[in-house]
Amino acid sequence: MEDESARLVACIPRLRRYARALTGSRAEADDLVQDTMERGWSKLSSWQRGSDMRAWLFGIMHNLHVDQTRKRRVTTEAFDEDMPQPATEPAQVDRLELRDLEAALRLLPVEQREILLLVALEEMRYEDIASTLGIPVGTVMSRLSRGRERLRRLMEGRPVVSPLKVVK
Repeated sequence: MEDESARLVACIPRLRRYARALTGSRAEADDLVQDTMERGWSKLSSWQRGSDMRAWLFGIMHNLHVDQTRKRRVTTEAFDEDMPQPATEPAQVDRLELRDLEAALRLLPVEQREILLLVALEEMRYEDIASTLGIPVGTVMSRLSRGRERLRRLMEGRPVVSPLKVVK
């Protein structure tokens, strides 16, 4: 059990990185990781020894994120002229490109964004992603291909072509 606990804790940095990319917010990411670790710890007996604990935890995180996204309500806060505005940081090309990439990622459908992040950020194999998300490997490859193309078009400022055709 001690070995399993150490393996669970060792996954935290990667979970945090993926959660941050998924949510776009440090606070939401920390909450998602905490919920994932809590669920993982309580369900540790269901983890199959010898399998990839990271993929198992990513599956838990994926399910929690989907559940939270469904429940989320839009909260608004009224601003007035007296409310302090955040100071702007110096404009640097790299920072702007990173911001553009983050914005483009947010425009991708969740299904494509998740797979892009798991491949690019977490360097997971297609088979592990399929297992984590509970989808066929072919679907992983298809979503990855469409996601990459859509992201490329968004970053180049080209219009995203809808794959749907009008049939009369």
